[in-house]
Amino acid sequence: MVKLFHYLKLYKGWIALILCILMVQAYSDLSLPSYTSDIVNIGIQQNGIATKVPTQISRTDFEHLLLFVEDTKQEEVQNAYEQVGEQYRLKPSINKNEELSNLLADTMKMPMLIVVSLDADTEASEEQLSSMPDMMQEQLVVTYIRQVYENVEMDLGTMQNRYIMVTGAKMLAFALLSMCASVMVGLIAAQVAGKVGHNLRGRVFKKVVGFSSSEFDNFSTASLITRTTNDIQQIQTVLVFILRMIFYAPILAIGGVYRVFQTNSSMFWIIAVALLIIACVVGFLFWMVMPRFKKLQDKVDRLNLVTREILTGLEVIRAFRQEKHEEDRFDVVNKDLMKTQLFVNRAMAFMMPIIMFVMNGVAVVIVWVGAKGIDIGDMQVGDMMAFITYAMQIIMAFLMICMVSIFLPRAAISAERVDEVLSSKTQIKDPEKPEQLVEGGRGTVTFQKVSFCYPNAKENVLNDITFTAKPGETTAFIGSTGSGKSTLMNLLPRFFDVTSGEILIDGQDIRKITQHDLRSRLGYVPQKGILFSGTIASNIAYANSHMSEAQMELAASIAQATDFINEKEDKYESLISQGGSNVSGGQKQRLSIARAIARKPQIFIFDDSFSALDYKTDIALRAALKEHTSNSTVLIVAQRINTIMHAEQIIVLDEGHIVATGTHKELLTTCETYQQIAASQMSEEEIARDMQEGVAHE
Repeated sequence: MVKLFHYLKLYKGWIALILCILMVQAYSDLSLPSYTSDIVNIGIQQNGIATKVPTQISRTDFEHLLLFVEDTKQEEVQNAYEQVGEQYRLKPSINKNEELSNLLADTMKMPMLIVVSLDADTEASEEQLSSMPDMMQEQLVVTYIRQVYENVEMDLGTMQNRYIMVTGAKMLAFALLSMCASVMVGLIAAQVAGKVGHNLRGRVFKKVVGFSSSEFDNFSTASLITRTTNDIQQIQTVLVFILRMIFYAPILAIGGVYRVFQTNSSMFWIIAVALLIIACVVGFLFWMVMPRFKKLQDKVDRLNLVTREILTGLEVIRAFRQEKHEEDRFDVVNKDLMKTQLFVNRAMAFMMPIIMFVMNGVAVVIVWVGAKGIDIGDMQVGDMMAFITYAMQIIMAFLMICMVSIFLPRAAISAERVDEVLSSKTQIKDPEKPEQLVEGGRGTVTFQKVSFCYPNAKENVLNDITFTAKPGETTAFIGSTGSGKSTLMNLLPRFFDVTSGEILIDGQDIRKITQHDLRSRLGYVPQKGILFSGTIASNIAYANSHMSEAQMELAASIAQATDFINEKEDKYESLISQGGSNVSGGQKQRLSIARAIARKPQIFIFDDSFSALDYKTDIALRAALKEHTSNSTVLIVAQRINTIMHAEQIIVLDEGHIVATGTHKELLTTCETYQQIAASQMSEEEIARDMQEGVAHE
């Protein structure tokens, strides 16, 4: 949960602005119930009489009232009014000053109560009047003021309408202010959450792009896709709720509690009991559901993995008629995910009816208790209505948290999963103080006693590998499957780091220079031709988007790709589908080779990159490549002897060891392993001829 708030650190200013706007919204929302109470209590029940003393009074009523005012206070009352004809009017200085008005009301309260009781023919003593509940005293005062206004022929109906209209206008203004504040918070929250999502996706992608092959063993491709899309979307959605609801709920709750104590604190126990019940329900659901959210995300990963495998392997599935098997396999993971989702959703759906029941129960209890208070004169109807509204607002504040709590556990799990990627340690790192590549270096590659072991493996894949590949020469690697050829090629671009020994370029350890500088010297063609969605031109110019058309055509020509490119209607602007699915394997390899050639690197790495080419194309490509790479170091991994037989240096690997080094003809006479490979690919006459030439050469 802390991680969710950690993502908001960069947006402190926006959050401060949101909090200020939310306070305005809370103030507006909390003001509405008090105005509702005023309309009922003052506007309807009191005919709009909001003052505690009459603002106008006839001379007869005024003189009558003074009879019951204490002698020491009579001058104070007389000074508060000014005589206008046969009436007395409250001075504006008193009417507009709340403190002076309250002092005057305290002085005149008991005399007004006595006059009302006399007019009602009730013989109530001053002690009896003083012992009445405050609400009853206030209503008797209003009764007196109403009688006084009727005696001076004031239009009470107009007064009542004016008060209701003015108070209603204030309510409308606060409602509009609350709406504007809510809209502004929504817009800002959406922007902040969007920026957080954008930032997280960028950070995760940058981190993943920097992963070595070891890190991909810890995170499957399907899981990384889920974390980059679904998990970050969960975080982004919940952040909007946090900014709009989680931040607003405490402000509304605290303000509501303050208003409740102002209205009638004696019934606060009802709200406390309701909140305790809600807290217990939510706590129980969290305890029960939280572990399932972790499983839920793992099962989403599993579903994505199976889906990806099925979609990428459709040809094999159809060829072996395993459609039913794969449908069953997908159905298993799909049902497994569905069961977990149903459990989570049912548990969360169970929460809402309970909370609504509690809210409705609170309203009923407040009405029950409030009705008794009204009956004995401790509360007015409007106050009870306001208390109900405040209670609902307080409970709604907690309900907001409960609603968001449906998403919070899953988002918290998503945040942990994203953080796992961001906090993972990349094994292949740039040095803190990188060295610069040697100026004027030609690209001599040296392996010195290199050994390598895959992470968590028990045995080395490569052992004590030592050789030098020189510029202008081709160094080829051949051996049986699993001998370590491709692993050897992956060490030079630092897809893995050596376990022991060192790899040098022009005498410089590749671990002492940045990966960017190292790979800028390399032209890498993987075993499986990889193309990106776009055009033929964009794939060839992948390493240099500003490449001229002539350079692109030259690279395609060397890679023997010109013929099939020119056959296409749009030539170099022909579209390439995702993964190059709309071109053949041989065409993918030739475009991959063209991409490496177009870069003009010092060192070429061909990891069995000619396997999909026919014999004629292979010969033509190698001849053109030989001419083009006369100043470059060429490293070739191959399964076919025809591809490497003209290499200046052939290194034979067997179970991670170098068993022989030499030319094709030399190895035919000196290396039994090479002889076995040759025997499986060449005729006896070709082998005998080459062996004789090798012996003669010696």
